[in-house]
Amino acid sequence: MRGLAGKTVVITGGGSGIGEAAVQRFRDAGCQVHVLDLRPGPGILPTDVADLAQVERAFAQIGPANVVINCAGISFRTPALELAPEQWNRVLSTNLTGVFNVCRTAARDMLQADDGIIINVASTNAFFGYPFYTDYNATKAGVIALTKTLAVEWAPTVRVVAVCPGYVLTPMQKAEYTPEMMAAVNAHIPLGRHALPEEIAALFAFLASEECPYFTGTALICDGGETASTAAGAGQLD
Repeated sequence: MRGLAGKTVVITGGGSGIGEAAVQRFRDAGCQVHVLDLRPGPGILPTDVADLAQVERAFAQIGPANVVINCAGISFRTPALELAPEQWNRVLSTNLTGVFNVCRTAARDMLQADDGIIINVASTNAFFGYPFYTDYNATKAGVIALTKTLAVEWAPTVRVVAVCPGYVLTPMQKAEYTPEMMAAVNAHIPLGRHALPEEIAALFAFLASEECPYFTGTALICDGGETASTAAGAGQLD
């Protein structure tokens, strides 16, 4: 896509799943990609996004970024009445505070450079009351509100967009499914399957390219039609 080659890209949660697919997509496009992840590994800058000091140290090492993608996130499948305060706080600090920490740290340089895009990964869970994910759902709704607010504050220099995937067949997700569970979820998705991580990464690349400079302050759903269906949410596993 036009305008990606040579860009400096920072991807949080880039060690696995959607983030890992995004790393490969932007490297293939000729970008200089920096990966922030809790888990150490080759080419990864170990960073807990919930810790502002760690985020600021990471960006001090990297320097100004043209593109930032917030993929880091955690979830625990727990009924609301059994949700421990420590679990609630950890999910919020990673999924929401962590996104804010990265956004504002990156935006300081972007605003000075009069250029930049931040892509925040939310979820279709932000729009529906999927059970047993109280903490996760709340954070993803918060990410959308945060995205809209920052997009207004930082326009016209910095664009801020949220992407809301539905079911995505990451290796971790795939490992949790039996064939019967997979079929039950897919039956409620109009396109009949989960998204591939590479398909979400392709959307990131499109948003960051020169092909769509008019996108900001919006939440783009990529879910195979799940939320458009009257059966939305019916595929949630009990």
